Amino acid sequence: MRLAGFAALAFMIGVSARLPAQAQPQANGPLTIVAAENFYGDVAQQLAGPHANVTSILSNPDEDPHLFEASPSVARALAAARIAVYNGVDYDPWMAKLLSASAVANRQVIVVADLLHRTTGSNPHLWYDPATMPAYAQALSAGLAAADPAHKAEYDQRLQQFLGTLTPIQTRIAQLHRKYAGVPVTATEPVFGYMAAALGLEMRNERFQLAVMNNTEPSASDVAAMETDLKQHRVKLFIYNSQATDTAAQRLLRIARSANVPYIGVTETEPKGRDYQQWMLSQLDALDRAMSSRS
Repeated sequence: MRLAGFAALAFMIGVSARLPAQAQPQANGPLTIVAAENFYGDVAQQLAGPHANVTSILSNPDEDPHLFEASPSVARALAAARIAVYNGVDYDPWMAKLLSASAVANRQVIVVADLLHRTTGSNPHLWYDPATMPAYAQALSAGLAAADPAHKAEYDQRLQQFLGTLTPIQTRIAQLHRKYAGVPVTATEPVFGYMAAALGLEMRNERFQLAVMNNTEPSASDVAAMETDLKQHRVKLFIYNSQATDTAAQRLLRIARSANVPYIGVTETEPKGRDYQQWMLSQLDALDRAMSSRS
């Protein structure tokens, strides 16, 4: 994901600086959880059930998350949070700024990248890594039990139920790996990168993708290599970020269509009306349909 502009970041810091230095989250009633991204918020609600109120900041699947700017309501929500969750590895740096600017007693912070030992420079689209949600669920369940020990048994039960619901995703990945391992594909940016690796796909044009992700101009040679792969049908699938309104990406999509290269759009935000499990399965099914249609 490309980083938010410095002006937006400065605004966020200014908002958080005006918060009370030692805000106290509400101790009674449901726990308050704030997640930077709605897929982490969705999983938090699945694990906490009725014992938490969850707010997700990035939640609009029709909005380009690259263009996100925080509002004062974001800072207020974080000030009241007993548990805060964000992705890390520079995907949502505004969260770290806001959290550090307003100390909150007893607030737990989960940085998903830290659970996976990912550091700056790693592909930040961690939610497409099949290892991410089990690790996050384990950490959050422990956090819920620590914050609300009276309901620990229920949290433990919900954790096991949640891990069980991931089995169909793991099974589907294994099925698709058997069908498509080694097939060359390409993408506008590495949003789907971890899942593509789990499927055993051969990802091409990675320098082009990194340039787009880092909001820099791909080199002329990398652009030419991408276009050649599409026009000469050297790749069997084109993956694009359907939330990003990049003219270069749209041009590549037109080339893929003209060359009859199958394509799918993937998103960085969980769609409305679906939970994380349904979202992942729907995108895997879309990939299977597209790959099965290739000539």
